[in-house]
Amino acid sequence: MRRQANKQKNSVSQLRIIGGTLRGRKLAIADLPGLRPTTDRVRETLFNWLQFEIAGQRCLDLFAGTGALGFEALSRGADEVVLFEQQRQAAQLLRQHAQDLNPQCTGTLSVAQVDTLQSLKTEAPAPFAIVFVDPPFRSNLAAPSCELLQQNGYVAEGSWVYVETEKEWPLQVPENWQLEREKVAGQVCYRLFLVGAVASEQEETE
Repeated sequence: MRRQANKQKNSVSQLRIIGGTLRGRKLAIADLPGLRPTTDRVRETLFNWLQFEIAGQRCLDLFAGTGALGFEALSRGADEVVLFEQQRQAAQLLRQHAQDLNPQCTGTLSVAQVDTLQSLKTEAPAPFAIVFVDPPFRSNLAAPSCELLQQNGYVAEGSWVYVETEKEWPLQVPENWQLEREKVAGQVCYRLFLVGAVASEQEETE
């Protein structure tokens, strides 16, 4: 997702899935100010990074927006994709797309209309293998989201976390997250982290 300054309203009205079983499908984007999909170039790079990790896995998109990352994951073989989206209009459209596309995929996609940070404050039933963190531009939501993911069991050792922010954003992630990939495209920096083991209290005091 990308919510930037809306310089040309409605200049982007469709999302194109770029890989997998749904490749080439175009999906309508909710008519909301500044709602923009993660670019094709960035998505292609991201899913090249994850090409051997995504099939059969559970994925979570914290700020779904257009659904670009979640639908791309579904298309590429994810077993379960969960989208968090707070805006009612956007969430309704994402549900409509999910209803249309789920029968064409081996996995399933569901949409929760929720406030992401509030939802992350509750304990996860089970960790996700891959999490996408692409909050609205300059919202300062990336760091608290990452902290809550770790704190409440949404990720575990071996999980992958994708974080997309403005390029000047400092690295503010849990200590056990290892930066594996990093690239800059224009004003955006996108990074892929691998979640490591959490040090025990005994190890921390030694």
